[in-house]
Amino acid sequence: MNESIASRVRAVRERIEAACARAGRRAGEITLVGVTKTCGPEIVDALIAAGVSDIGESRIQEFLQKKPRVTKPCRWHFIGTLQRNKASKAVGEFEMIQSVDSLRLAETLARLSVEGGIVTRALLEVNTSGESTKHGFDPGEIDSALERIARLDGIQLEGLMTIGPFTDDPGKIRRAFADLRGMRERSERLLGRSLPHLSMGMTDDFEIAIEEGATIVRLGRILVGERAQ
Repeated sequence: MNESIASRVRAVRERIEAACARAGRRAGEITLVGVTKTCGPEIVDALIAAGVSDIGESRIQEFLQKKPRVTKPCRWHFIGTLQRNKASKAVGEFEMIQSVDSLRLAETLARLSVEGGIVTRALLEVNTSGESTKHGFDPGEIDSALERIARLDGIQLEGLMTIGPFTDDPGKIRRAFADLRGMRERSERLLGRSLPHLSMGMTDDFEIAIEEGATIVRLGRILVGERAQ
């Protein structure tokens, strides 16, 4: 198993390097987050051993059960839908919460972070495709949300996140990622400071995402194989 995962990680790194070369970027600009939903701790350890030090989880209860059984150090990222009534279980546990999808959630995270004496690094999730099955801010809401969240103590905004549209049309996927990049640039002007991260790109579209400016890609199936849902 370990060698299989190591081989997959090497292949993905090569594809990341190639995508960066096409875009005139450096591979070191890209953070690879290995997504381990439904995977056991041994898979997480194998990914870490293969050089993937950033691990993404999308279910709080699964993460809390898994984390103590992972033997190697890593940086955990929360990438799934976070219900406000479970926010207290997430604060302080993750390097970054990438899926802040509402003002109320941001306010809850900020309050809990202040109470805990910490600062939570966060990305705002944007529904760039307009698909009803997806969570996230509407693109038209981003400016006002950013202004309000940026004033909150306890939360540090570092950029935007999206899930590409569910389509085989690469043009539509590229437009969604380009739109997020444009939103980030506009948001930086609005706030007067850098928002360094764009988290976009998964197994089927991460190369397009890198070409359009992603700094974080979230890859599961291509690294660990098909998983139970």
